[in-house]
Amino acid sequence: MQGQQIHSQDFSWPFWPALPIYPYGRRKTICQEVVKDTVWTFDQLQGIFYVVVPIRMTVVKLDSGGLLIYAPVAPTLECVRLMKELVEKHGDVKYIILPTISGLEHKVFVGPFARRFPSAQVFVAPSQWSFPLNLPLSWLGLPAKRTQVLPQECSKTPFAGQFDYAILGPVELGLGRFAEVAFFDHRSRTLLLADSVVSIPKDPPVIVEFDPYPLLFHAKDYATDQVENTPENRCKGWQRICLFAMYFQPSVLEVPKWGEIFRNAFKAADRSKKAYFGLFPFQWNPEWKQSFDALRGEGRLFVAPVLQALILNRSPKETLEWADRVAGWDFQRIIPCHFDSPIKADSQQFRQAFSFLEKQPSISTGWFGTRTYPLPEIDFKLLREIDTSLNKYGIVPAPKEKI
Repeated sequence: MQGQQIHSQDFSWPFWPALPIYPYGRRKTICQEVVKDTVWTFDQLQGIFYVVVPIRMTVVKLDSGGLLIYAPVAPTLECVRLMKELVEKHGDVKYIILPTISGLEHKVFVGPFARRFPSAQVFVAPSQWSFPLNLPLSWLGLPAKRTQVLPQECSKTPFAGQFDYAILGPVELGLGRFAEVAFFDHRSRTLLLADSVVSIPKDPPVIVEFDPYPLLFHAKDYATDQVENTPENRCKGWQRICLFAMYFQPSVLEVPKWGEIFRNAFKAADRSKKAYFGLFPFQWNPEWKQSFDALRGEGRLFVAPVLQALILNRSPKETLEWADRVAGWDFQRIIPCHFDSPIKADSQQFRQAFSFLEKQPSISTGWFGTRTYPLPEIDFKLLREIDTSLNKYGIVPAPKEKI
């Protein structure tokens, strides 16, 4: 979709202080048609300390005319213009779905997006909450007269003829809760997910390469490096970003002592604010590439390590029941809200991603003949330590036994 001529203000997002993460007040949107005249994705970018990953909205054409939105992104001028191109051709936005209860990066855009499309009904996952105060949805910017909670049974919704959905959770986490609503579009055989399952692309997605600075920042080996903008270096930076995003601190990453960090900062070629004044608190082991290859596993589906170690292991039985229900749908592609998309995958591959919750997980073969194995336990070290500390001080409940 080419749209009209793009101006810098088209990327502007003035409400970024509500969620002050990169790229702050400037958000590029890329629209991709996944299924002709039926399914589209809208990718933007988000990150902390230049650990940037895609955040994705999915648009599905309704059989009755009009559009359903799953997990809205920031409605910048560019995003709204791209949406209006679809509206002109396929009808107005009828339904907006918030499929999570804890993901601020999804929740914060629902109200502003709904105001751009005032005739749309808003449906949200049950058991919504906010911190530090549990506020009404209308206080969080969602339109009170047009917002309702998704019922447990999809048959009670106005879009039941085309979609089915399954609600995971809420998983109780002490201070908060986790939930996700998987949507299945029968017409296009497409499964829509928020955060539960991801697949890592080898090369950086298009939306990430729009501004290569974060990629080049993480491609550095030392604070003094000046990294050339090449495809190889962008790929190197992306793969390290994936390790950061998945594990926080993988086994192949060491953090130097602060004295060394500050000494190296004074030697840095770029000591601007954009470069964090030369601070580069990372030291990668030579084996980092093998760690990425083990994470990616030739594009396999997996549950993010944070969810494995800190969230879904609090509710293994309910999670596996949800995964079994979703695996019963006849989908041929998956569109998650982060990382790779669309993913060509079947129900067996999806279900295999949750085998970490089983005492005797089966090892299966996917469509491409690849064997799927657990993620390396060594890279979970920091997450396990966080889990132990949170449980020790009673902040979160203890993990439950595997099924």
